[in-house]
Amino acid sequence: MTAMGIPREAASCGRDDRYLLVGADGRIRRSVVPGTLGGHRRSRIYGRLDCPAALRALSRGGYRDHRVFFADAADARSAGYRPCAVCLPDAYRRWKTAA
Repeated sequence: MTAMGIPREAASCGRDDRYLLVGADGRIRRSVVPGTLGGHRRSRIYGRLDCPAALRALSRGGYRDHRVFFADAADARSAGYRPCAVCLPDAYRRWKTAA
């Protein structure tokens, strides 16, 4: 069982719904298309899948159970996540200014 209460086996669902993404309403949904952005459920931050800060955290091991994925930035923002300052500095500055 993951931290989100999802059985680990669900991460590789059937052929038609392999990926689990967080939607704009904050609920997890199944998708045939992988997410384009990753996030951390506890810190409510989203960023690129190749974000250096996220990759460092993943390599240390404590991040993986709280990892979530989004189809796009609009879904991430609607679900209450903010942009990462490391890999999305322009979006982060806009978010920071608006906050």
